[in-house]
Amino acid sequence: MFTGIITDVGTVSSLDHKGDTRIRLRTGYDTATIDIGASIACSGVCLTVVDKGDDWFAVEASAETLSRTNLGRWREGSRVNLERALKIGEELGGHIVTGHVDAVGRIVAVTPEGDSVRMQIELPANLAGYVAGKGSITVNGVSLTVNEVSDQPQHTVFGINVIPHTQEKTTFCHAEIGERVNLEVDILARYVARMNEIN
Repeated sequence: MFTGIITDVGTVSSLDHKGDTRIRLRTGYDTATIDIGASIACSGVCLTVVDKGDDWFAVEASAETLSRTNLGRWREGSRVNLERALKIGEELGGHIVTGHVDAVGRIVAVTPEGDSVRMQIELPANLAGYVAGKGSITVNGVSLTVNEVSDQPQHTVFGINVIPHTQEKTTFCHAEIGERVNLEVDILARYVARMNEIN
């Protein structure tokens, strides 16, 4: 489990596409404290550490993961939001995040608003019922508050506000129109929707 509070921005240093894709990430984490087999959210995708060095760790992504996330677009030099798994007793600063991506969305607008940046993101229509104004959503691993939601026939667009601190501490400082982003809806919304289905 994660909280959507990014604690490092790593950089892809290599990709090996033999079988599953092995991704090596440079990091500012003290890798001596990372166990082989540990889970780290990489731009919102829960991945398992399979190797590590002094300033890097490696994870593997299956074809299924690549097909359902934006990891297939990563290249050497790609910047990646990182979050280590939540430990019991730690502060839950964002919201409960599983690291299981629901869909890949697309940034359709990036507008400066004071020192912040307002972004609009398109997501598939089948996820519209899980996204609500003032609710939570995870975008590339970052816990964010939904400002507004606009339902269209084929998709839904929601807006978020990215404050300067979040821009500085995540990859959002480089966000561009057309960029594909990993989306995870709020797990509480998912359970409420399921309860409504069976009642």
